[in-house]
Amino acid sequence: MKYFRILLLLLIFPLISATSAHKFYVSITKIEYVKEKKSLQIITKIFTDDIEDALQHRYDPSISLDTKKETEAADEYVQKYILQKLNIKVNGKPVQLNYIGKEYDLDMLVAYIEVTNVPNLKSIEIENKVLMEMFPEQQNIIHLKTTNSRKSLMLDKDESSGKLKFD
Repeated sequence: MKYFRILLLLLIFPLISATSAHKFYVSITKIEYVKEKKSLQIITKIFTDDIEDALQHRYDPSISLDTKKETEAADEYVQKYILQKLNIKVNGKPVQLNYIGKEYDLDMLVAYIEVTNVPNLKSIEIENKVLMEMFPEQQNIIHLKTTNSRKSLMLDKDESSGKLKFD
């Protein structure tokens, strides 16, 4: 009987304690204000498979990222998608985001963006809706670095924009 209980525990315990795998939906955007260049330098990291799903759903089911089948159109769709989903206001005024390009780092798509002609940074408002239409659990983390400070925002479907002020 004792061995039966031990065997039963060994068989049932893994079933009780097992949890289903749950994917974590997140992107990270790093913004650095470079006063000497009067610019915001932006790097956005998004899981490649997630943005590929979004692009396939939104534009073309045959889009393939980070493979030998990737076409020039895929890069254009990445640019179009990110620039539609990411909006920035500096000192209360909308600014033009200049998409520089993308590359891949392991399982992440890394997009490079720049905002020029930013003589001073008193406040910044960031709206980041990347992947929120696809994944309700999506969180977009923003890290902003200036010469004197570092600040962060956590954006989600309920609060897709935030504002940071500087003295």
